[in-house]
Amino acid sequence: MILALAILYPAAAFAQGTATPTAPAPPPTVGGKPLVQVGSKKPAAEKSAKSAPAKPLSIAQKLQACQDIDDATKERLTCYDGVYAPQPKPKPSAAKSASECRFVKEEDERLTCFNRFVDKIPQLPR
Repeated sequence: MILALAILYPAAAFAQGTATPTAPAPPPTVGGKPLVQVGSKKPAAEKSAKSAPAKPLSIAQKLQACQDIDDATKERLTCYDGVYAPQPKPKPSAAKSASECRFVKEEDERLTCFNRFVDKIPQLPR
């Protein structure tokens, strides 16, 4: 019985070793042809329209888009902070432009600062 195990065990290990390919398995085929993923095909006109990048918004347009959010809310401040990331300073000087509002530490004051400058921007086309 030990002799039978000594003969069969290496044979089983050898068979498992040869079954594992060293190269990646080829893609599955049907009738000798590779399988194709089925999906909705779009006309070339739609593909080219979607691939054309949208015109990026200017800073002023982004700030004006924030004006659509309710005033004096955290959401509007978050929108402004998305345009100009806050970089609070302990004692900021008086802001001379909307970009300098990012240095104001207090959130309410920063929101008021942004509103003051964005309200002065002439309405731009969207």
